[in-house]
Amino acid sequence: MQTPVHPHTPPPDDPWAGLRAYTAARIALGRTGTSVPLRESLAFRLAHAHARDAVYSTLDLPHLTAGLKTLALPVCTVRSRAETREQYLHRPDYGRQLAEECRQQMQEAAAPEAAVVIILADGLSATAVNEHALPLLHELLPKLRQAGFRLAPVVLAEQARVALSDDIGEVLGARLALMLIGERPGLSAPHSLGAYLTYAPRPGRTDEARNCVSNIRPEGLSYVAAADKLFYLIQESLRRQLSGVALKDETGLLEG
Repeated sequence: MQTPVHPHTPPPDDPWAGLRAYTAARIALGRTGTSVPLRESLAFRLAHAHARDAVYSTLDLPHLTAGLKTLALPVCTVRSRAETREQYLHRPDYGRQLAEECRQQMQEAAAPEAAVVIILADGLSATAVNEHALPLLHELLPKLRQAGFRLAPVVLAEQARVALSDDIGEVLGARLALMLIGERPGLSAPHSLGAYLTYAPRPGRTDEARNCVSNIRPEGLSYVAAADKLFYLIQESLRRQLSGVALKDETGLLEG
């Protein structure tokens, strides 16, 4: 006969608790009958709502502009051909092209001798850029400046896809474009930042010509680690005059 459990006796240790400490994935949710417990069902709906909110979030331009000024960086704000969020979601090609008036504006600010243009783009989660772009730049910029790389004005890009960096880089005459953009939100990470690096940016470039460092956030790849990876890739890209599948992150091999 099973001994009854006293109502104030704490529940037995959860054997999954240790694993949950290392992942945000939904594991060992338990069940109530043929379904998951109510608390897990509500948590799933909340995570889905956060992901949807992230898609429709907007760049906090005052916050980003003020932060960039503390880093002594000039700022230029542009947008793609997509005039609304709905158009951006339905016409990805518009998000890859500069609005014509912005193109003319940027041509006046062109800096042909610039090595790198840094672009902060909303992508599919402006929340990620609002939260993580400035802390990452705090780690990355001193490395770029110490190495002597000349920077073009930082570009804040709204309704932007990754390939908009090709248009921007070409207009500004930069040798390399680095776009920090909000990644597609997931149910466990609605605010993950991605960094895309393209050497000799110009319209028509494809994804094989880019390097990507993803999942930049405190719960993922730290700002310090991401800055180290990006600095290495930028240095090697400019030295070897290439990016994409031909450029590998060999920092681990160097440490070995």
